[in-house]
Amino acid sequence: MAVAAPPEIPPPEIAAPAWVLMDHHSGQVLAERNGDKALAPASLTKLMTAYVLFAKLKAGKLRLDDDVAISPQAVKTNGARLFLRPGTTARAEELLRGMIVVSANDAAVALAEHAAKNEASFVMEMNLAARALGLEKTSFVNATGQDEPGQVSTAHDLARLTSALIRDFPEYYGWFALKELTYLDITQHNHNALLWRDPHVDGVKTGHTRGAGFCLSASANRDGMRLIATVLGARDDAARVSAGQKLLEHGFRHFETRLLYAADVPALRVRLWMGDQSMLPLGVRQNLFLTLPRGWHEKLHARLVVRQELAAPVQQGQVMGTLALDLDRQPYAEYPLVALQAIGTGNILQRTIDRVQLWLQ
Repeated sequence: MAVAAPPEIPPPEIAAPAWVLMDHHSGQVLAERNGDKALAPASLTKLMTAYVLFAKLKAGKLRLDDDVAISPQAVKTNGARLFLRPGTTARAEELLRGMIVVSANDAAVALAEHAAKNEASFVMEMNLAARALGLEKTSFVNATGQDEPGQVSTAHDLARLTSALIRDFPEYYGWFALKELTYLDITQHNHNALLWRDPHVDGVKTGHTRGAGFCLSASANRDGMRLIATVLGARDDAARVSAGQKLLEHGFRHFETRLLYAADVPALRVRLWMGDQSMLPLGVRQNLFLTLPRGWHEKLHARLVVRQELAAPVQQGQVMGTLALDLDRQPYAEYPLVALQAIGTGNILQRTIDRVQLWLQ
C-alpha cells in the first residue's frame, strides 16, 4: 500500500559535521546530517547534569537554598568556572545558574558531589536518565563535558534531551535565557550568541572542547511553534551560531506544527453495550501534534475507526480503535484511540435492555 509523503525541502548549507533540526511538540526531525553519529558532546553534557538536578529538585532531594560545600576537586576542574574557593559553601541555586549561564565546570562538579556524594555516582544517575529517555547512543563519563574516552552523544539524542528538559522542567527553563551572571563580583556572559541575535531564541546551551569542536543546542519559540537546532563539531563559534540560526529560520519558514487532538479530550463518543453508562468517550493519550510543510495541513484528513459493538467493562486507557490520518488522499499515519474513562458492567436490567436492542438491530 502506498504511503503518503510530503515533499522533501532541501535544508540550508550547514558548516558542521553533524546537526539536527527537530520540532519540540511533535518530536519530528525536519532535517539532519549525521544525526545519529556518536561524537563528543562538550558542555552539552550539562543539559543532562541539569536534567538530573532538576529532577532532584522536583522530588525534594535537593533544595535551591541548600548550602553546597566546595571541594578541592571541584575547584581544580578545568575550563569555564565561577572561581569557587575550596572550603567555602555556595547556595545550590547560584551554582545551578552558574552551570547553566556560563557553563561553570566547578559549579557542575560541586553540585554533583552534593547531590550524589561524588561525581562518579552522579554520572551513573545521568546514564540511567539517558536510558529512561531513550537516548540509546549517549554515554557519560563526567558531569561537565570535558573530553574523556566514552563520553559520547549524538545530535539527535541531544535534541531529544533538550526537548525533555523544556517539557519536564518549564519552571527552571528560563535560566537558559539569561544573558549574563554576576557571582563573587565577577560578571560573565552567556556564550549563546543567538540570545542576542534572535528575540525568539530562549536557550539553551553551548559547548566547546578541543575534541568536540564548537557545539550548540538552541531553541526558539515563534507563534506557538517551538524548534530545536542541535549542532556538533563546528569549527568555531561563528560557524555554530550561523548553523543554529540557519536551521531555526529554515524550520519556521518552511514548516508548520498544529495540535490535531488534545490529550484526554474526547475525539468522539461511541455506543457502549452492557455497561453502567451507554456512551464511551474516546481520544488520544497524549497531545497529538503534527509537523508538515506549510500548506500541507489542508491536505490532511482524519478517519476515526472503532470496532463494532463495544461492550463493558472497559478500562481507562484501553485501546478501542484507530485514528488514521490520510495525507493527499493516501495513508500517512495511525495512532491508537483509547477509552478516556473506565466504565463498569451494568446491572441486570441495563444488560437485558441492551441485549434486546442488539437483537432488534
